[in-house]
Amino acid sequence: MSMAISGMGASAMPQAMTGASMRMPPSQKMSNLFDQIDTSGSGTISKQQFEQAFQSMNPSKGFQKMGADAVWAKLDPNGTGSVSKQDFVNNMASMMSQMRHHHHGQASAQSAAQTVGSSMSSLSSLGGSGSNVNTSA
Repeated sequence: MSMAISGMGASAMPQAMTGASMRMPPSQKMSNLFDQIDTSGSGTISKQQFEQAFQSMNPSKGFQKMGADAVWAKLDPNGTGSVSKQDFVNNMASMMSQMRHHHHGQASAQSAAQTVGSSMSSLSSLGGSGSNVNTSA
């Protein structure tokens, strides 16, 4: 009985770990990112640490467009010069959510316009042949 339990545990463990890393919540990713930036382990990061990380860690295009100064300003709205882990995680997650929402809004508007455009062209081509069929009938 104990062999079956340990066997199950060993086979289930890698799957659980893989699933967890693949579906890691954004807050966990941001927490891990903070730990990488906080090289001194102080529990806060400075603007200088953030800017170094921003240059070396290849942030997403949305963050690159904003630029390090603008992202830092959102992370440190009071201008204290340092950001705690909790503020970093919360503010980064909030910015990511806004970027995703904005991006999806643009993408859906573009795809809707394309869909309407292609539907109109399909209708006009159908309308032409449809009227020919109707007049000959």
